[in-house]
Amino acid sequence: MQKSKNDSAPTDVLKDTTPMVSSDTKASPVGADSTDPDLTNAELKDTDLTNEEGGVPSVKEKQADAPPTALSRLLSFVTHQDDPSSCLVNQGGVISDVARGTLVARGLSQSVLLGDTVCIDCDGQAVRGEIIHVNEENVLIKPYDETVVPVLMASVFPKGPLFVAPDRSWCGRVVNALGEAIDGKGALLSGPRNMAVEGDVPPALKRARVKKGLRTGVKVIDIFTPLCFGQRIGIFAGSGVGKSTLLSMMMQADHFDTVVLALTGERGREVRDMLDDTLHNKLDKVVAVIATGDESPMMRRLAPIMATTIAEYFSSLGDNVLLVVDSVTRYALAMREIAISAHEPPVSRGFPPRVFSELPRLLERAGSGREGKGSITGVYAVLVDGDDHNDPISDAIRGILDGHIVLDRAIAAQGRFPAVDIPASISRLAPHSWTDEQRILVQNLKEMIFRYEETRDLRAMGAYRAGTDQVLDQAIFLVPSIYAAMKQSPDMPLVHDPYDELAKLLKSQ
Repeated sequence: MQKSKNDSAPTDVLKDTTPMVSSDTKASPVGADSTDPDLTNAELKDTDLTNEEGGVPSVKEKQADAPPTALSRLLSFVTHQDDPSSCLVNQGGVISDVARGTLVARGLSQSVLLGDTVCIDCDGQAVRGEIIHVNEENVLIKPYDETVVPVLMASVFPKGPLFVAPDRSWCGRVVNALGEAIDGKGALLSGPRNMAVEGDVPPALKRARVKKGLRTGVKVIDIFTPLCFGQRIGIFAGSGVGKSTLLSMMMQADHFDTVVLALTGERGREVRDMLDDTLHNKLDKVVAVIATGDESPMMRRLAPIMATTIAEYFSSLGDNVLLVVDSVTRYALAMREIAISAHEPPVSRGFPPRVFSELPRLLERAGSGREGKGSITGVYAVLVDGDDHNDPISDAIRGILDGHIVLDRAIAAQGRFPAVDIPASISRLAPHSWTDEQRILVQNLKEMIFRYEETRDLRAMGAYRAGTDQVLDQAIFLVPSIYAAMKQSPDMPLVHDPYDELAKLLKSQ
């Protein structure tokens, strides 16, 4: 068999790299008599074996002239790795433009993906940020902490996607949107596995069916809009109508193994009140993720996502998890700020399209888990803009969730708390919680309440005469008592059988 050219490569390289210079003798070409004193540098130059300065040609010079061999190609690759300008070694970039809340960096476009995190050197302090836009020359970065602003030409290094490693020991702890402890109780223990914070939605056909009902202990909810394990429901209300109070009452339920609370864009005072007063006897099974209203939009956006990831961890252990997010509207507002910073056009009342695509990605991660695992029951507060329940965010969220509980300002003004608008509230999974008798009873009660509210103005004017409508007559007689029975405050004990109390009330009338 005839040998290939590369078979002689080692011999060629050894010949090329034979030492030809010593400290006290003149160089001689390969194959020449190195002891010949009459061979001068001029003669060496005539043989093309010396460089322009009269010395011995370097290995690189000889390799440039010689045909490439396997070893020469390997040497070239290793030499390239030692080059500081190589992208395989130096993947960082520098800040080229600084604006309030947004940074522009160059040198990263070929080494980062949309959504990757970066580390920015701010005078020795490391600040984390996220890539929100990439083009051929620059990337846009939104820092998680906007109080520390880097200078121009500050170094930026990519860190890849954001991961977190939750652990069972996190129960009773308070963390920020990055999963870092902020309660002064020491560092958090890392769990057995890293989880991507921007996790995927579980496949629809691999989810367990939602069938098992639960009791929240709130009478008006358990009767008219009952929940199931793995259900996602929204509490829709304007500001100051009692959303947070109702959420705190629902978190007292005993049916959940773990509670994950995300407070997004809330006032700092409310955070302390919620943790110290409402949940003081439940903190051993609560993980709180906090991003107050003064924090950056990146942190306000990330808090519900981090809470959902932590809930997914406990659900994978078989826990029935209650995930409470207050509020999804502030998450959407933070998303709007970020999307506009990334030059996305606003299309619906100032909201870019990305907001409406990110909402289902967040909300669909909750729900029933895979077969044999636990569940995530999601309760989401929705701040209604100007009491308009058809604003774009409220309308989009209502179409994603498995039900909605509407709180009405007029009912709250009457002193009825929780201020639930019973006819306007619905639970799509209520049939799994009702028996046939309970379903018929609730339907009749809803009909009476609707007729009672519909004719309120008519009766106030004295235009209705008793006996004209038998159903309305019954409603006028019973509905005020039903409203009184549904009143409940956070300091009252939870009700485990609301139908029993309702039956006693109806029998006494």
